[in-house]
Amino acid sequence: MTGISELLVLILLILCILIVPRMITPKPSGKGKKRSSARVFTMKIRIAIVLSAADIIISALWTKPWQGQILMFIMFGILPVALGWSLVWIFSARKNQ
Repeated sequence: MTGISELLVLILLILCILIVPRMITPKPSGKGKKRSSARVFTMKIRIAIVLSAADIIISALWTKPWQGQILMFIMFGILPVALGWSLVWIFSARKNQ
């Protein structure tokens, strides 16, 4: 009996995966304007992302948090990146006003 119920659950899941996204798709607005669905990153933002990842990787290799230096890793790796992106977020809101 469990074989049949498991089979029915699998069929239900497959149907939900195939049917539900078609029911939820947003309707196009009649404005005629096309918007790009993906956010376009400028060269400055891309460089900032790469530098953020490089800072975290280099500080992880330098401080070796897996050997108990987690506080130094947070101070030199995570905190500067978080502070930098926080400032970018604050100034981007100011620029958009």
